[in-house]
Amino acid sequence: MSAVIIDGKQIAADVRAGVAERTSRLKERGVTPCLAVILVGDNPASVSYVTGKQKALAEAGMADRSVHLPGNTTETDLLKLIDGLNRDSSVHGILVQLPLPEHIDENKVLLAIDPAKDVDGFHPVNVGNMVIGRPAPLPCTPHGIIVMLQKMNIKTDGAHAVVIGRSNIVGKPVALLLLRRECNATVTVCHTGTGNLAEITRQADILIAAAGRVNTVTADMVKPGAVVIDVGVNRIPDESKKSGFHLAGDVDFERVKEIASYITPVPGGVGPMTIAMLMVNTLEAAERTLGK
Repeated sequence: MSAVIIDGKQIAADVRAGVAERTSRLKERGVTPCLAVILVGDNPASVSYVTGKQKALAEAGMADRSVHLPGNTTETDLLKLIDGLNRDSSVHGILVQLPLPEHIDENKVLLAIDPAKDVDGFHPVNVGNMVIGRPAPLPCTPHGIIVMLQKMNIKTDGAHAVVIGRSNIVGKPVALLLLRRECNATVTVCHTGTGNLAEITRQADILIAAAGRVNTVTADMVKPGAVVIDVGVNRIPDESKKSGFHLAGDVDFERVKEIASYITPVPGGVGPMTIAMLMVNTLEAAERTLGK
């Protein structure tokens, strides 16, 4: 029997509807959640991502302070812009779209963002708080995965979760979130130095693929009945498509869905959750200003 295909679009729509409702109540109290997305240059994928974020802001009734800078913007000018947004009390969230042009130090830019406005959850202060279980903006894609598992009533308590990938954006933080008491999973992280990958993945009750490579996970690597979450977004050249490519995940979807109990598609799985959780982080940042 084929796996249940997890509808990330629908779960994300439900999350965003809740955000819109809370935003409306917050506006009645005189606070309009505001996000500033900074895009440097014209990377097509980045432009597409920013457009999606702007659409979500509009739907939620939030203020959009997005800034599109030319690719030759200096690091100094970018840091000045971030400093100004940090000081602006009407701006609750700041997101710098990555990747940045090579002449700009990505780490220096991310460190410049006020941790209270770091809606990506990438600042070391927020990462540290996440590790020790203190309140903090959580990285959007990993948090979206956890919410997705919760909404589907997938049991994490006592489950063996295997994460393929150790990036700071997905692999490491999703492993840390699964370790927290509210998830209570036993977690194994695999990466390019893992020699017996298939042997480990076949032990997984929950398998999260975040390697960034097509067909990293094949059917023989999956335990029957496992939950498979595919984070990969790989562009495959395809002349039949207007864009010239189609999207594929890290999992051999057609074959693995015949073995798994639940599986996420690409597109339409984890991707929509990322923007939904960004809206949650922006809203919560605005709500915290009332607490102050």
